[in-house]
Amino acid sequence: MGTRPLLNRRLAGMGTTIFAEMSALATATGSINLGQGFPDTDGPEEVREAAVRALREGRGNQYPPGPGIPELRQAVAEHQQRFHGLTYDPDTEVLVTAGATEAIAAALLALLEPGDEVIALEPFYDSYAACIAMAGAKRVPLTLRAPDFRPDLDELRALITPRTRLLLINTPHNPTGTVLTAEELAGIAELAVEQDLLVITDEVYEHLVFGAVHHPLAALPGMRERTVCISSAGKTFSFTGWKVGWITASPALVSAVRTAKQYLTYVSAGPFQYAVAEALRLPDDYFDTLRADLLRKRDLLADGLSAAGFRVFRPEGTYFITTDITPLGEKDGIEFCRALPERCGVVAIPNAVFYDNTEAGQSLVRFTFCKKDEVLTEAVSRLGRLGRL
Repeated sequence: MGTRPLLNRRLAGMGTTIFAEMSALATATGSINLGQGFPDTDGPEEVREAAVRALREGRGNQYPPGPGIPELRQAVAEHQQRFHGLTYDPDTEVLVTAGATEAIAAALLALLEPGDEVIALEPFYDSYAACIAMAGAKRVPLTLRAPDFRPDLDELRALITPRTRLLLINTPHNPTGTVLTAEELAGIAELAVEQDLLVITDEVYEHLVFGAVHHPLAALPGMRERTVCISSAGKTFSFTGWKVGWITASPALVSAVRTAKQYLTYVSAGPFQYAVAEALRLPDDYFDTLRADLLRKRDLLADGLSAAGFRVFRPEGTYFITTDITPLGEKDGIEFCRALPERCGVVAIPNAVFYDNTEAGQSLVRFTFCKKDEVLTEAVSRLGRLGRL
């Protein structure tokens, strides 16, 4: 087959993800997997039963409509109004996707030309880098640095060039747990309007906030017509395998993203779309209980990590905790995470894989707390051995 590499050069270096590597390591060693962010319990029983009912009634077993079933698009629009005061037309301003991951891919593929620059908050979710590369664009990191992980808006302004097309904003932010403040978002919005930039906001952790408030960027002056808002059901309702996501945006932006999306999956998750429509209409106490439960789990794991000798950056949102391994006498997070299963039977993720500026994340390691209490308690007990090894 010659000497030409088989993999498109844009995807060079993007082989097996760190999540696959670490999850395989967890299985091979029988370790507790606090690496990949998926819950170990299912979400609400009534939502699961809604999916079963849809299957049995033959709703969604064949191709659903390309933009998503009307019931879900209506529920997404109602959710945006209920929680954020944003009004969207379910027929022209909502698009259902195969999870937030496809929404991100379709949006970037639709809105970018080769050579465009995308400024993204670093550390960034790994699919951002891959999707920007597939679009032939260039990622430009705005680095969030320990210990505060706040964006420097002066640095953001300096990063903008004539080739900058788009800002990719993730709040609540994975993996740092930072929730951007109203003031930070206002500064970002001002720059976007001034420089006539498009914005994609990844808001999948919008309901997973602790002592902070999630503010949608699209609600700010001049932003609705230039912002693609992305969210999904996986994180909020603990059904990550269903892969039901959505975008809300102006008709022109939705039309552009749909053009790319229709050639990716076309449609997906038919029966689950009906179930998610019901989930989005759950009463407020569901969302309040979810936050309270995760806050308790956050503190259980954070306290245990601190006692084990990690420097802990307690997150304002998401279900991840970033730690620094320097107090343990360690420097390299990748080496540390590869050795951790054998050392104490726990799997974590090295933050360095989320950075272009790898030195900024070299000693940082991420753990997830969306697990059962007994799993977290056992993990904390095992991590406590580090100081005795």
